[in-house]
Amino acid sequence: MMNRSQIHGAGLGLKRELIPQIQSLDNQTLISNIQFVEIAPENWIDAGSKATKQLDWFAARYPIVCHGLCLSLGGISPLNTDFLQQVKKFLDHYDIYIYTEHLSYCTDGYQGKQGYLYDLLPIPFTEEAVYYVAKRIRQTQEILGRRIGIENASFYAAAPISEMSELTFLNAVLSEADCLLHLDINNIYVNSVNFNFDPFAFLRGIPHERIIYSHIAGHYQQSADLLIDTHGEDVIDPVWALLKDAYDLFGVFPTLLERDSNIPTLDILMHEVNQIADLQRQAIPRPSKLDVNRLTPVAI
Repeated sequence: MMNRSQIHGAGLGLKRELIPQIQSLDNQTLISNIQFVEIAPENWIDAGSKATKQLDWFAARYPIVCHGLCLSLGGISPLNTDFLQQVKKFLDHYDIYIYTEHLSYCTDGYQGKQGYLYDLLPIPFTEEAVYYVAKRIRQTQEILGRRIGIENASFYAAAPISEMSELTFLNAVLSEADCLLHLDINNIYVNSVNFNFDPFAFLRGIPHERIIYSHIAGHYQQSADLLIDTHGEDVIDPVWALLKDAYDLFGVFPTLLERDSNIPTLDILMHEVNQIADLQRQAIPRPSKLDVNRLTPVAI
């Protein structure tokens, strides 16, 4: 297998319904702009022989990144270290270096038991939460033997106890945990509408040297001032503009199209993957800002 520690170009989230379509087009021009794929390890660990054969096929052809769903970095229950050991074994087996998770929580810890809420909920932006979440990220990195990326999350209600802005909180966690940033362009835009701030100003405040890769996706507009991050619609022009601005500011970084519902056929999805690739080719050439030392497996 090829070295997976670095990815480049445009990527696509690997959904089950897309697998036979991609396999049937192996090495064809239609999918030539897919440079890497993303999976949720929860959907593949112990998934059975058919899934293993499918993943083996992709591992032989594409760099793979893992984007987790259920670690609940901001949750009050102890980290699920048994699950993390499974993830480490999975990552090592497929030579997957990049693992990211959401800066959010999805468990309730009711009466000492861990229950999953089936949603990604925002962490209150407090100093206490910075140290709490950073400690859990460092614990995760120690178990996995690699730095992880955390993704800026979308949210719809501000915690009344928050003491700082989302951007200040994000930067504080990244610094305290010394982890990487999984930059979600659509989430910046969604939050900017929901909470009335300038997404371009937000972008200029992120620590771009920590970006490992990014997501771009569509969302649902429920009202003029409420967007829902569904990953079920086409990417809209203001989000594309924000991605272009990010490339112009920081240089090109790997970017993946998320589509989790209302998934069209692959030929239609490729229009948006190709648009990512086109923006990358058109971007002002700049050296990479990522500190490559943070990609190297180290004793955390």
